[in-house]
Amino acid sequence: MGAISSRHYHAHVYFEATQLDLARRLHRELARLFPVQLGRIFAVPIGPHPMPMFQVIFHENEFAAVVQWLLHNRQGLDILVHGLSGDDLRDHSELTLWLGRSHNLDLSVLDRAG
Repeated sequence: MGAISSRHYHAHVYFEATQLDLARRLHRELARLFPVQLGRIFAVPIGPHPMPMFQVIFHENEFAAVVQWLLHNRQGLDILVHGLSGDDLRDHSELTLWLGRSHNLDLSVLDRAG
């Protein structure tokens, strides 16, 4: 996916196994509507994430539009939005915004910069 700077954000869209079709629809719609980079859909938890998810990477110029769209179109899915400071631990614990319910992440697998 290339180098990402602090001017970018991640959104992690979480879903249950029974919501895979919904996650696929949101994935397609995001690609159609916004200039985002989409990660693949993981059907099992990966990294610090406690549930299946897919990742969306977007530039700060798209923050308001993407987050507003996710807020109104998440259809009950929970979404973690976080900044990219270069410090994975800080990004996933301090620079966070949750749409829907928050989830406990496994922060022990993340590195702190410096």
